Amino acid sequence: MRKIAVVYWSSTGNTEAMANAVAEGAKAAGAEVSVFEAAEFSAEKTDDFEAVAFGCPAMGDEVLEETEFEPMFEACEAKLAGKRIVLFGSYGWGDGQWMQDWEERCRNHKAELVADSVICEEMPDDEGLEKCRALGKALAV
Repeated sequence: MRKIAVVYWSSTGNTEAMANAVAEGAKAAGAEVSVFEAAEFSAEKTDDFEAVAFGCPAMGDEVLEETEFEPMFEACEAKLAGKRIVLFGSYGWGDGQWMQDWEERCRNHKAELVADSVICEEMPDDEGLEKCRALGKALAV
């Protein structure tokens, strides 16, 4: 059984709903799952998990949330080499550039992106939530 962390930041509840669906999918696939808001997670905790799902919405000019999520994620980057991860988040404008940039950062730190990232415009619909559950399952296998 894989030990998985789902780490997210959400101001409107959209990305939180996605995080909960990712956790559901991982649990359904038999993983032991812990869910953390970004402020509750640290680079040191990365070592406690075989895999991590990171979720953050697009903010400002399509960047990660800069006060809590970005500093936490930046600290975790040094621990990503060989780590199984997935990325997800919501957006209200733009074309998903923040996710492409984020994926590139992860590849540059030698993380193993095990599934295509999931982005949802605003609150995820049923299809978006199902994609998030599939993301959790992919991380758990």
